[in-house]
Amino acid sequence: MYQVGDLVFYGGTGVCEVADIAMRKVPGASGEQPYYTMKPLYQECVIRTPVNGNKVFMRPILTKKEAEELVDSIPTVQAKAYYNRVLGELAEHYANALKTYDSAELVELTMSIYAKKQELEGQRQKFGTVDERFMKRAEELLFGELAAALGIPREEVPRYIEARLERPGEDGGDAEA
Repeated sequence: MYQVGDLVFYGGTGVCEVADIAMRKVPGASGEQPYYTMKPLYQECVIRTPVNGNKVFMRPILTKKEAEELVDSIPTVQAKAYYNRVLGELAEHYANALKTYDSAELVELTMSIYAKKQELEGQRQKFGTVDERFMKRAEELLFGELAAALGIPREEVPRYIEARLERPGEDGGDAEA
């Protein structure tokens, strides 16, 4: 069970703070059960979800050390561009990778779509809207979690990654920024 103040990765929403845990009446059930009240860090809304029996994926966010190790592993990721002319199948492939909600998988997905973008630009071909949409979504989820774990603003994450990869083993960025 999470505690008030914990940061969790909640399904497609991304990073949320557990703001409250309270008993709530459940429609169609007798009695009350405990519910989390969560506030997404990067969206203006409130989420209430049962503590037990929640059907949405939820896990603790990465620790700072895990986030640093994930960033350090980026040069070793074998990202291959995925091509499929059937847009529904392409979207399904990307959606399945997103739905793992695994940080390393999000890195691989982002890098594979970016590799595809680079290949297409090199051939003077257009980068597809499905590719663009899923790359943006994977980056939002990944950068949101890295920002929360590292204690930096989300918009600073790309610069942090670049700086850290230029200086392996060092802090790679100013966490006070």
